[in-house]
Amino acid sequence: MINVLVTGSKGQLGSEIKELSSEISRQAENDKQKFFFTDKNELDINNQKNLKLFIEANNINTIINCAAYTAVDKAEEDAVNADKINHLAIKYLSDISKEKNIKLIHVSTDYVFNGEAYKPYNEDDKTHPNSVYGQTKLDGENEMIKINPHNSIIIRTSWVYSSFGNNFVKTMLRRGKEKDEVGVIFDQVGTPTYARDLAKAILDILPQLDSRIKCENDKIEIYNYSNEGVLSWYDFAKEIMRMAKLNCNINPIETKEYPTPAKRPHYSLLNKSKIKKEFNIKIPYWKDSLDECLRTMGEK
Repeated sequence: MINVLVTGSKGQLGSEIKELSSEISRQAENDKQKFFFTDKNELDINNQKNLKLFIEANNINTIINCAAYTAVDKAEEDAVNADKINHLAIKYLSDISKEKNIKLIHVSTDYVFNGEAYKPYNEDDKTHPNSVYGQTKLDGENEMIKINPHNSIIIRTSWVYSSFGNNFVKTMLRRGKEKDEVGVIFDQVGTPTYARDLAKAILDILPQLDSRIKCENDKIEIYNYSNEGVLSWYDFAKEIMRMAKLNCNINPIETKEYPTPAKRPHYSLLNKSKIKKEFNIKIPYWKDSLDECLRTMGEK
């Protein structure tokens, strides 16, 4: 029996995993998996004692950590709390995973890079965060790598959106209905990630962890995941308006015209070759995933 703890289950990714796992559990061949979905009110992953008690009581043998402090700008003035969730909690999860021989899948971010690359980032490229958020996420990665729980992986992703939670797609839909025009940054380039696609990938990876040579760990393996394609936030906004048939003009603006407390990567394209090859993952094109999400939301 695979007993899976999913932390941060009310966030975008956690919510998608919960919905997909419910669909999977209705299929007879998947009665070997049991999921435990928690948020910070049900299980504080910074409380080592309670975390250990929960894991022991429910015989947890796999953890998918979706919990994260994701308020990028707020983190600049709230570094202590960002560090607790993005860094110290990963240490605690890694410690207990090592002790109990638990597989740990931890979700990280493109913000561990400085965004000054000229080609898609590989997993072993040099990290250099520009923000408190990015630094705390990298610190969490490094704790996991140092502690090295067996058969565990880190998945870096970017520009996450979903029909759940707050995200860029929902913001653009709201503004598109309220305004005649909106300015959107055109000089930050990357690829969005539909959280449902990432959730599917994680659930596909889950049963493969024990059998993968790379994941019979002498070290933690890192993988990149986003949808296929390349675009700017401006391109993304234009396509949202087009698909949703909203008559809102999108004006391209430079990053310097929209200053924020935290510095964003100008280039955060991720190379997904490794995850596709090692786990036989097929990644959808970003426009196809956006279309699916908008249909799920009833916006098409």
